[in-house]
Amino acid sequence: MDGERLAMSLDTIRLSQPAKDQLIKLKRVTGIKNWNVLCRWALAASLADPSTPLVKEIVADSNVEMTWRTFSGTFGDVYLGLLKFRCLEEGLHPTDEEVSRMLIIHVHRGIGYLAGRQELTNVGRLLSMAASAQN
Repeated sequence: MDGERLAMSLDTIRLSQPAKDQLIKLKRVTGIKNWNVLCRWALAASLADPSTPLVKEIVADSNVEMTWRTFSGTFGDVYLGLLKFRCLEEGLHPTDEEVSRMLIIHVHRGIGYLAGRQELTNVGRLLSMAASAQN
């Protein structure tokens, strides 16, 4: 499956190798042990940015994958609604394929945002970043 393009389905979410490498760093600095929790933070960070992500294609070449249920937990309907709304905001029809693509590009952009934050040195800083984004 080397260099496999993302399958457009919410059934399985698979990440790129660079995203995996950044998640490893985020796990270390935040102490958050689960990929899915970090990916939820990443999605929220990216969706908070109103700009359209520049990346359109993600090569899902890592061994990090999770089911939609694992990713979304008990808030699957909320995440699905946010992704569909974002599709509409960007002038796209919220088809399953577009929603899946939106999820993957926003999770990847969000992982990059979080991994690039030099002040993110522990989970408390992550919470502070989220709180300051609310104001």
